[in-house]
Amino acid sequence: MTSPASPQPATTSDSGTPGAPPSPAATPPSSVRLSGAVWLALAVVYVVWGSTYLAIRIAVETMPSFFSAAARFLTAGLLLAGYLLVRQGPAGLRVSGRQLASAALVGLLLLTGGNGLVVLGETSVPSGLAALLVAAVPLWMVVLTAVGGGERPKRAELAGVLLGLVGLGVLSAPAIGGSVKPLGVVLIICATLAWAAGSFASKRIPMPGNVLAASAYQMLAGGLCNVLIGLARGEQHGLDLGAVSGRSWLALAYLVLFGSLLAFTAYAWLLQSAPLTLVATYAYVNPVVAVLLGWLILAEPLTGPTLAGGSIVVVGVCLVVSVSRRPGSRRPGSPSKSGATSARR
Repeated sequence: MTSPASPQPATTSDSGTPGAPPSPAATPPSSVRLSGAVWLALAVVYVVWGSTYLAIRIAVETMPSFFSAAARFLTAGLLLAGYLLVRQGPAGLRVSGRQLASAALVGLLLLTGGNGLVVLGETSVPSGLAALLVAAVPLWMVVLTAVGGGERPKRAELAGVLLGLVGLGVLSAPAIGGSVKPLGVVLIICATLAWAAGSFASKRIPMPGNVLAASAYQMLAGGLCNVLIGLARGEQHGLDLGAVSGRSWLALAYLVLFGSLLAFTAYAWLLQSAPLTLVATYAYVNPVVAVLLGWLILAEPLTGPTLAGGSIVVVGVCLVVSVSRRPGSRRPGSPSKSGATSARR
């Protein structure tokens, strides 16, 4: 695997998956899922992305929503592209036209529709509640996999997702009934749909074989689109960089270095190297991290329902992960029960 913390040139297999064995049949499925690299990448996504909700909330205190998201992803994308040019030369960024279009599409779904709407929603929604709402992502992933991939969810897997949503309801219902604006909640729910669609699409369209190049193109495409949306919303009017607080700048720097360069690259690698339902469990763990940080740093309320709901979503994670770890579980791209193959061209 390419270590997210210290990127190295990614190798490409016959299937186009960086660092993967030449064919699914060459290695038992459990060896891919249970490798230390997979669990390390999951841990990074679990913890770092859980903290980014707090960082986003702090950044938008004095920064325009879409412009802050654009600055984050354009900076991270350019840094990653520069790294590839230094380490691998132009070959590190060379992709086909179809691969470039696919990476751009996934970037728009994940980083404009997904992250951009979360950033906008967090102008009126507490960081912990935003993370709790994003826990709906695994549900959409299971639905998309069943409808678009023809894979019927296992009972334990479905039970884990539903249990996680019950926990989500326990966590968010008291807050929604209070001072939270309904529009902000709707925006974040729409963001979960866009994120799930982007994650699902990335497994079925011809993405670049080098996961670092794919991440760079996704961040650049998402960042550029965020700029355009920010301009359309008039965020440039009255923009005064001198009025941006020091803690907002620090939050943005954290989002660039850790949220994007580290965690997003780890997530992009996981999408090609681990079962989608296993990758999706980050949306259950992130809320627990986000709620705790919001309580510690921003004094967001930590109530009985929060503690109860957090416990429920952790149990849901355990159910979903237990299904993905079973030797009989299919890895991404393996034949489904109907005999169809998940296209990763």
